[in-house]
Amino acid sequence: MSSDVIGSSDVIGRCLGEATPTSVGFISKKMPSVGEFVILEYEGQKVLGMIENLMRGSTSIGEDIYDPTIIDRIKQIEGDDYYITGNIKILGDIRDINNLKIPRVPALPGTTVKKAGSDILRAVFGENSESKQENKDDMTDSCIRVGHLITQPDVPVFANVCKMVTKHLAILSITGGGKSNTVAVIIDGLLKYKSAIVLFDIHSEYSEAGFGEGRINRIPAKINPIYLRFSELSNLANIGSKGAYVQEEYLKKAWDKVDRTQTNYLEELGDKMEAHLEDSTVKDRESILRAVNKIRHMGRRYGSVLDMNAPDIISTIKVGSVNIIDLGALDEQAIDVIVSHTLQKILAGRKRHIKSTRKGDITEGLQFPVFTILEEAHLLAPKDRDTDSKYQITRIAKEGRKFGVGLCLVSQRPKSLDPNSLSQTNNKIILRLVEPSDINYVQEASEQLSGDLKSQLPSLGVGEAIILGLMTKIPVLVKIDEFKGKISGSDPDVVKEWNEAYETQQENLHEEKENLKSSQGGW
Repeated sequence: MSSDVIGSSDVIGRCLGEATPTSVGFISKKMPSVGEFVILEYEGQKVLGMIENLMRGSTSIGEDIYDPTIIDRIKQIEGDDYYITGNIKILGDIRDINNLKIPRVPALPGTTVKKAGSDILRAVFGENSESKQENKDDMTDSCIRVGHLITQPDVPVFANVCKMVTKHLAILSITGGGKSNTVAVIIDGLLKYKSAIVLFDIHSEYSEAGFGEGRINRIPAKINPIYLRFSELSNLANIGSKGAYVQEEYLKKAWDKVDRTQTNYLEELGDKMEAHLEDSTVKDRESILRAVNKIRHMGRRYGSVLDMNAPDIISTIKVGSVNIIDLGALDEQAIDVIVSHTLQKILAGRKRHIKSTRKGDITEGLQFPVFTILEEAHLLAPKDRDTDSKYQITRIAKEGRKFGVGLCLVSQRPKSLDPNSLSQTNNKIILRLVEPSDINYVQEASEQLSGDLKSQLPSLGVGEAIILGLMTKIPVLVKIDEFKGKISGSDPDVVKEWNEAYETQQENLHEEKENLKSSQGGW
């Protein structure tokens, strides 16, 4: 029997109706899955497609039947007879597996739709990528495994490392959708290439993660104030906001004159401002005193962050490690300053390095590319207000590619994330999203997220995702691998913790009663 016969095990159905070079409808008596890959052969081409939507219908039970008893009788006679219609998105001609090109002509009506074999899909999604990790001569195709096809678990999915880092990445999902696990899987894969990753750990989830011996470099969330730019210092001290321009003016005068190598730098800064009290107006004196108080309050409030003994944060970043900056104990203002300061220093360090190497000078700056991962990106680069971090994130999103600075934005509230930053991430891993406003917002920033793929987002399970962008050859529905190490970001077992706390409470109460008895002579 010909493989084009509908009864054949690899044949799903046949093309139906009008088609375009990028899309074609089909009809089938079998039930495929949304996201399943298919092969169509026409005009001398072997074309890969993906099923984007499905609909089940019956020729006997139409919409014009309004009596349930009639439907019962038809089912008794004809059984569960139905047909399947759907739409296939054309992805490209697989005769050149490394350069999938969309055909210039549409599929012919009646063209056989076959299930894509695992061997074809392994080639498309880079099954041989693991062996490339050992090939030091050509690292441009180096890939990491992120998971497997939802529809075919035997087909692993790999992501191109260079395109992930240089083209930037966004990981988006509702709370509990699998973001932290996805981040950990990506970090674990990148570390095989001796990468330099800087992770801003806002919820203290990753410090104890099992990435392997020597692979975690914990960087204290501290800044030496002598390395702060003026805007960072004024922001941390809350000077210059809400029209406090006079305070900012006198702070700038003091900042220009102070010796930033002194161990009492912040005190000296306050003293320099106070020196202007004698030759200023009464109105300005009030502003100067407020500014001095703010600087000294900043020193007390952020004493755990501002450390005159802390080295330049760039000097602490190690290659071959995930460099974790634990921000869990800090407020949003301090987080903003540390993140913006670090991002600015990384980009400036890479620019200085590239410039020095082009001139043939002694190598300066940051000598290796860096992939930065920002948890809770909607807080750092919010849609509705400006922050120092947002400014630096936008700069890296636009300029980072040229200097080897990659960006990964992680968020469970996509609609609150700055659209300019999100749209610059050419790769996206979109796990489960439920709110229509979040889904629509992500679609606006994702050219490859079609309406049919968008409709799949609410039904994704934990750890299931749509991957879009240049790091994979085509859009794909993936089950993300499970990270083998430990992440502390999972939901707590509240019932268990309540029971344990109650038992402890009862034990303490019993002990108190026994002690009271003993003290009163054993009554």
